[in-house]
Amino acid sequence: MQTRSTALLGSFTALAVCVPTANATNGYFAHSYGARSKALAGASTGFAQDAIVSAINPAVLAYVGDRLDLEFELFSPHREYRVNGAGMLATGSVESDSEYFPVPTLGWSYQLDAEQTLGLAMYGNGGMNTDYKPLVNGNGLFTGANGTFGAGRTGIDMAQAFIVGTYAHSFANGRYALGISPIFAAQTFKARGLNTFGQFGFSSEPDHLSDQGRDYSFGAGFRVGGLAELTPGLRLGASYKSRIYMSKFERYSGLFAQGGGFDIPDSFNVGLSWDVSKALTANFDVEHIRYSEIKSVGNTFQGNLLGHADGRGFGWNDMTIYKAGVQWQQSQDWIWRGGLSYGQQPIEGSEVLFNILAPGVQEWHLTGGLSHALSKQDELSFAFMYSPQKTITGPNPLSPGQSIDLSMSQFSLQFGWTRRF
Repeated sequence: MQTRSTALLGSFTALAVCVPTANATNGYFAHSYGARSKALAGASTGFAQDAIVSAINPAVLAYVGDRLDLEFELFSPHREYRVNGAGMLATGSVESDSEYFPVPTLGWSYQLDAEQTLGLAMYGNGGMNTDYKPLVNGNGLFTGANGTFGAGRTGIDMAQAFIVGTYAHSFANGRYALGISPIFAAQTFKARGLNTFGQFGFSSEPDHLSDQGRDYSFGAGFRVGGLAELTPGLRLGASYKSRIYMSKFERYSGLFAQGGGFDIPDSFNVGLSWDVSKALTANFDVEHIRYSEIKSVGNTFQGNLLGHADGRGFGWNDMTIYKAGVQWQQSQDWIWRGGLSYGQQPIEGSEVLFNILAPGVQEWHLTGGLSHALSKQDELSFAFMYSPQKTITGPNPLSPGQSIDLSMSQFSLQFGWTRRF
């Protein structure tokens, strides 16, 4: 008979596979979670809307009531790199074939009493997914027909899935709330087309660098949050997500620093929510993600061997994202939302070579959406996001005189159904 631990492992693995590499909007973090928050560009740290809010601020769950939120997103990133000038890489433009990703999301909350609420949320991160075919033409040491790095079809596929339980408690007749969420995480990863880096002596374990099939990683962390009503109609929310310590990708111990290490960085959220009128609410958020603390992500490509304890990485900087969103309740049945966010992308021009694999260069996000009540219990929600094309250019550090452009644009559509109890 299958044990409970085996069943949990199987459920986590299934969830990681079902949440494909998507949402590469702020680095590889999503710009938010849940259709209502996504329509506000993620400005939701101080605003109670649904049970998925525990992915942003667990304290806010104290105000959403008994409900179930089931959502589905279709996310589409367009990734491309272009090599200019003669040198090691084949010249020309190559687009990633992977462009459409389905992303499920779930949130549930249950009020124990007037002050205490329990919740559960399931959601995902990703964005480090690329799939580059060999070029028909292209001159270089690695000819186009041999793939990006001379070892055939090239790319990586990574996804992160999270299961989050939440306890939230309100105080002083609801003016204040605190919440805590243990986070259980699963990652899945595979890479191909990178063996040439091992042949050129760039990896400490070339036999565990590329084309090793799919590997899995598991770990845990936590998120804590608070919410305070400063004056009637004006709320301040804040949350902190810890670093999530993950088991290593042992099959790729020659690729990621620390012998396959790929922890998930910690992050901070602070937000104001202001009821301008009974119908209009304005929200302002700031989010900070500390990518540089994770060696496999933050270390530069110039350094020790891939897989080394302090090995080469993608060279990502920390990100600070500024978000603003407005909600207008037209009537009891119709709610409209819009938002805008900006965060300077995390990749330096000097790091473009390795980031062909993970071009997380997006900065601006334009969002909108609506909710429509079908009855007192059921509601449908919709959100869209468009992130215009961003391009960064830098030199190929292994081939003087050659430069590389990384480009990406994105859009997404998200649909949600809510049942209140």
